[in-house]
Amino acid sequence: MTAAAGRLAEIHRFPVKSIGGERLDRVRLEPGRTLPGDREWGVLHADSLHHLEGDALTKWLPKSAMLRGAASAALQGVRGGWGEDGRLHLTHPERPPLSLDPARDEAALLDWLAPLWADSGKAPAARLVTAPQPLTDKREPFISLLSLSSLADLEGRLCRPLGTDRWRANLWVDGWEPYAEHDMRLMTLRIGPTTVRVRERIERCAATSADTKAGRLDGDMPAEIEAQFMHRNFGVYVEVLEGGEIAPGDPVEVL
Repeated sequence: MTAAAGRLAEIHRFPVKSIGGERLDRVRLEPGRTLPGDREWGVLHADSLHHLEGDALTKWLPKSAMLRGAASAALQGVRGGWGEDGRLHLTHPERPPLSLDPARDEAALLDWLAPLWADSGKAPAARLVTAPQPLTDKREPFISLLSLSSLADLEGRLCRPLGTDRWRANLWVDGWEPYAEHDMRLMTLRIGPTTVRVRERIERCAATSADTKAGRLDGDMPAEIEAQFMHRNFGVYVEVLEGGEIAPGDPVEVL
């Protein structure tokens, strides 16, 4: 299959930035918005508390202000999302399971994360916050889109499985030629009933260097990508132009 004929394979949402994630059966996209509920929460470290106005975060902040996998590989081992009971359920191979209401159980989450963040060399976890806009890596309302064909090719080049989790992508497409998405800047795609425009490539950081099953480093992924392609990009950001409900299996085509 070519870049003009693919299908949506997976949808993922990450309720708390850098901490866990969940797979969705379907989601409704809105024009000019990120994926609903994605990076709705973030955990500020103590050196970022000066950004608060009283107890509230009133603006978007870059990932450097928060706990993140690039500073602590252990965070990449966290799994989980919303349960049917309306609570977040998180697991990690080195921590007991945690169930919480993020609006009420800030202290429980900070205590649970403390040993996973301890070796980061950064200030300790201090506040669980929301903001007027999602705490995604980009200030713009983008959604990340990656290709399973590109992942399979990269795994072959590096001679080891990498999996989808380390990339923390919202949408995975199957059926394109490897890396076709990297040449789609400003192109419009139709995903089911929606249309999106490819805005830019995603430059990868050290968070992708962690084995997400163990929460431990298994290489230097940005450097390994650069050695293969002379850049550190993997995947693209898209912006929603026309909204609608999407689900795995929906066709994806270049318009």
